[in-house]
Amino acid sequence: MAKSNHITRAGWQALDQELKYLWKDERPKVTQAVSDAAALGDRSENAEYIYGKRRLREIDRRVRFLTKRLEALQIVDYHPSQEGKVFFGAWVELENDQEEIKQYRIVGCDEFDPAKQWISIDSPVARALIGKEVDDEIQVDTPSGKITLYINRIWYEKA
Repeated sequence: MAKSNHITRAGWQALDQELKYLWKDERPKVTQAVSDAAALGDRSENAEYIYGKRRLREIDRRVRFLTKRLEALQIVDYHPSQEGKVFFGAWVELENDQEEIKQYRIVGCDEFDPAKQWISIDSPVARALIGKEVDDEIQVDTPSGKITLYINRIWYEKA
């Protein structure tokens, strides 16, 4: 399954900020450290030089990825017409059959974060929620079987 190219404005800004930090701050510092280490002589046993070159490759790889990804991403902002239904960027309060309540926010695959209760738009739960309303019931296939969830509440963070 292909990754969606949707992202919240805050998520896009975070990736853009990471790209700028890597390119303008970290890469020049690491380049200087590698240059200084190279000036010390034998590079084959110079840990600072070897580590610095490896770190430069990591930074360059991440910079290339972020540059391409930021060009492909589409920022999805809140719109008042979304009220009452689950769409990208929504916070949703769900309840299961055991009356356990959890809250999730539907975000892009580049910004999902289980610690913050942010789930990817590409996840089975998010796909089942899209377009639903409060008091709707959804069925989600999980590795341990089908589960039923009930939508208690839907809200959006407005910019």
